[in-house]
Amino acid sequence: MTSIAFETDTPDPIAYLDRLAATELGRSYKKRMLDELDVRPGQTVLDLGCGPGTDLGALAEAAGTTGTVIGVDHDRAAVDAAAARTAGQHTIDVRLGDVHDLPLPDGAADRARTDRVLQHVADPARALREIRRALRPGGRLVMGEPDWGTLTVDHPESSLSHAFTRYVTEKAVHNSRIGSRLPRLAVEAGFAVPAVIPITPVFRDAQAADKVIGLERVTRRAVAAGYFTPEAAQRWLDHLANGTFFAAVTFYIVMAEA
Repeated sequence: MTSIAFETDTPDPIAYLDRLAATELGRSYKKRMLDELDVRPGQTVLDLGCGPGTDLGALAEAAGTTGTVIGVDHDRAAVDAAAARTAGQHTIDVRLGDVHDLPLPDGAADRARTDRVLQHVADPARALREIRRALRPGGRLVMGEPDWGTLTVDHPESSLSHAFTRYVTEKAVHNSRIGSRLPRLAVEAGFAVPAVIPITPVFRDAQAADKVIGLERVTRRAVAAGYFTPEAAQRWLDHLANGTFFAAVTFYIVMAEA
């Protein structure tokens, strides 16, 4: 059997976001988020943590020629990429800003979305309060986040699977359990939460999973952090590359109303 070659170098952040968005999984969950957001023509829509502008065009199409889409990101390179990609689209405005302190007045927007952003921010509760402030009464926020505690990667040595998930949840992702905590945090921030939609992608192909999870890259960091011995890590990766592969993680789409 031919071994799978896992990625060893960390991909460029913009290239990684583009790559995930182009997968069947990315297209599917993003469409579901857009459907739940229910953007109407003429509305003002916030894409918070907009990255290189992957979703700004779809939001602008939904908001129509009389609407406005405001993309906000804290990363200058991402903002520059998003601005370049949307140049000439007069309904799209891309801004450098922090989700904890949005460059917007109270009640400025009708709709807002965050897509795999809150797992990385310093203070999700504060960010949600700030989004609530920026939305008008009756406005809607749709969030999509994984709960990395649900990550399952099958392996004959279950202790190795457990070690990998422990590293991801304890060290690799700042707010690793955010997906399942979002409903509570949103209510505490002043939102109503009428719907929570779980999506559990299943990976049967190791290379496809690697492009999302970074199996070897994350394992090597877990070795450095003491979660695996080098020998155990090699057994783990050898089976993932050569054996029957299965992995799954649950992603939550949470609808919140101001």
